[in-house]
Amino acid sequence: MFGSYTAIGDSFTEGVGDLGPDGLCVGWADRLAVLLADELAADGDPAGDDDHGGFRYANLAVRGRLLDEIVAEQVPRAKELAPDLVTFCAGGNDIIRPGTDPDDIAERLERAVADLTSAVGTVMVTTGFDTRGVPVLRHMRGKVATYTAHVRAIADRYDCPVLDLWSLKSVQDRRAWDTDRLHLSPEGHTRVALRAAQVLGLDVPADPDQVWPPQPPRGTFEVRRDDIHWAREHLVPWIGRRLRGESSGDHLAAKRPDLLPLRH
Repeated sequence: MFGSYTAIGDSFTEGVGDLGPDGLCVGWADRLAVLLADELAADGDPAGDDDHGGFRYANLAVRGRLLDEIVAEQVPRAKELAPDLVTFCAGGNDIIRPGTDPDDIAERLERAVADLTSAVGTVMVTTGFDTRGVPVLRHMRGKVATYTAHVRAIADRYDCPVLDLWSLKSVQDRRAWDTDRLHLSPEGHTRVALRAAQVLGLDVPADPDQVWPPQPPRGTFEVRRDDIHWAREHLVPWIGRRLRGESSGDHLAAKRPDLLPLRH
């Protein structure tokens, strides 16, 4: 049972692709926090139900952050907060950069995991997605697979639970992804939150690998039209930021930098 939770990472953990009614990102980590809080409240925490059983949650993730930036900016803060649980997802933005070495990235990740596990209760690490169905990332599948194997080995060495996204088949459906094809949709984030809760031993309200309802087949013209729209609206701006050395997270701060009751 976890009374406090801090999420660290990049856009995936910030929740990009899953906007709430207030226009702010929700995401799988926020959704996992609700499940953890409900579990704590159901177990009769004396703080009462108004604060979801006294549960506290922080989310330090910022879109666009590379592994070294996460280690420098977020890991020290997570150690300072000293929650019962930290989810640590990093390295994805490094992997998709040309010329990067997944072995080297994994070595740096392991140093950070060793540092974190010495200071907080439980550290959950996260593998990469199987990118064979993601057009813009399909050619990087080998690098992602290598990094994923390293993450699982690191988890074994430091006794960390693993949020295995590679094996989560439901997120290989295009409906699990936002229109930018790089971030999850609200339903995709929900599926990940459910799987994370399962890994932590919670009873979940739905199966994260539940089969999607059937859809009518898409014609060649429709697929091509969608590809052209995606390239114009998302791929070209993304490439432009890379060429200019910019990040979508420049000048952004963590959305929830302190451990607060979930209602905040």
